[in-house]
Amino acid sequence: MGVAKYIKNEKDAVEEVIYQSGIRVKPVYGPKDLEAAGFDYDADLADPGEYPFTRSLHPMGYRSRAWTTRQYTGFGTPEETNKRFKLMISHGQTGLNVAFDLPTQMGYDSDHPLAMGEVGRVGMAVDSLRDFETAFAGIPLDRIGSGLTINAVATIMLAMYQAVAEKFGFPKEKISATPQNDILKEMIGRGAWIFPVKPAVRLVGDSIEYAVKELPRCNPVSICGYHIRESGATPAQEIGFAFEIARAYIENVQARGLSASDFVGRFSFNLNVYGNLWEQVSKFRAARKLWAKMLKEDYGVTEKKKMFLRGLFGGGGSGLTKEQPENNIMRGAYYALAAALTGAQTTALCSFDEAYTIPTPRAALLSLRTLEILMEEVGLRDTVDPLAGSYFVETITLEMEAKIREEMERVRGIGGVVDAIDNGTIHRILSKQAYEYEKGLQNGEYVKVGLNKYTEGDSGEQTEVDLHEHNEEWVEKQQAGLSELKRTRHNEAVKTSLQALEKAAKGNDNVMPYLVDCCRNYATVGEMAGVFRDVFGEWAEPAIF
Repeated sequence: MGVAKYIKNEKDAVEEVIYQSGIRVKPVYGPKDLEAAGFDYDADLADPGEYPFTRSLHPMGYRSRAWTTRQYTGFGTPEETNKRFKLMISHGQTGLNVAFDLPTQMGYDSDHPLAMGEVGRVGMAVDSLRDFETAFAGIPLDRIGSGLTINAVATIMLAMYQAVAEKFGFPKEKISATPQNDILKEMIGRGAWIFPVKPAVRLVGDSIEYAVKELPRCNPVSICGYHIRESGATPAQEIGFAFEIARAYIENVQARGLSASDFVGRFSFNLNVYGNLWEQVSKFRAARKLWAKMLKEDYGVTEKKKMFLRGLFGGGGSGLTKEQPENNIMRGAYYALAAALTGAQTTALCSFDEAYTIPTPRAALLSLRTLEILMEEVGLRDTVDPLAGSYFVETITLEMEAKIREEMERVRGIGGVVDAIDNGTIHRILSKQAYEYEKGLQNGEYVKVGLNKYTEGDSGEQTEVDLHEHNEEWVEKQQAGLSELKRTRHNEAVKTSLQALEKAAKGNDNVMPYLVDCCRNYATVGEMAGVFRDVFGEWAEPAIF
């Protein structure tokens, strides 16, 4: 899977292998390596389903339950997205992972000037509850859970999900939704942020507090190491930075009078599977252990289920290449293998065409079938943690744990993750690393098959890939529907609910009940986000260099 340095050692006539996280790999491992590392079965491994959960969250692992398949889905209009939802469910997908277009992610309606050219392009356009009514029509929301890949306006989308469920007759107590809702990683990575750091964290805290009290099956935040990794982080930094972000959210909610035990069991993670197979395996095993230890030792959490590192381990887009794109099918299979070997609860694969476009139906189904082949044919459900006890795997898992701890201490040493993001320190670290990695790809220091090695026989012509075509008729339809909504809704009720939201945002009230009321009255995403823009302002990204 690459992303390791293979340096010729003339003295020993063998290659020296160094993983991105700084772990040096020996040619051979044995019992003495575990002894030297201080390996202790009960403290470092334990039985499956037992603290610190290195091996599995459940005693029987995949023997008792398969992983959830949750391919990233959503594009164009809500009507088109609803068709794709139903297609994937009919082919065996067991959960939804909903994509939103950029205007929605940035809190703009489809008729806003800044939305021009982007409506429905990289995800579903959502302007109001009416769009959710269309997108989720016929979906059993009491049985199918939905991941909502949205951050800056995650509170709005979670409120809208509750409102649409109730509209369809599903009690809020029965619905399961996981908004990504990790605004700090947006500020590090993807860039889809709106509000300044502290009010943005306040909104995350509001959604967590509200979910604890009103939405018992919802996971109000999915902490996203995935995009931190995509932005240049090493695997150890991906986990270390993600855990420090989680710490910021925990402490925000604790300040409201809740204990960590009241809500950390609802935290979910979205983590990246991209890079060297063994480094990924050690990363996930160490992460499960460290998360449980952090919650127990730092926050006094003792209930087993609340110490689980739950979430989605997904194939990383940075692993894909435009060159020889069919190679991405094989890459995806190995990413899925890495996730399965470490007991992932939920897996989503990047589809082979995502280096070019959002997944076509054919590519999305190939990814789904890849997961199902691993699940049903290859034998990955035969026994729990088949790598347990490996001299190599257990040794590098301990080394990975130490590397992750170093990164966590590094963040705390520079003032904590909130300040380190606000002042650009983390951006500078990752930007430099991303630059150095790209140079390494170009000069062959890191091997990428079909990109900088084994390119022989490639005529230079790109293999034809079906592209997702942007349909302007969909845009016109979306904008016409929005215009009709604004004309026919009860605008006085909309005005009243938006005024109440503004008052809550200016004060200390939790904004979630007010957002639910706004959604029920068909206030638009742009109107609700506009209230927050007026009250909180917008974040000015710090200079990196």
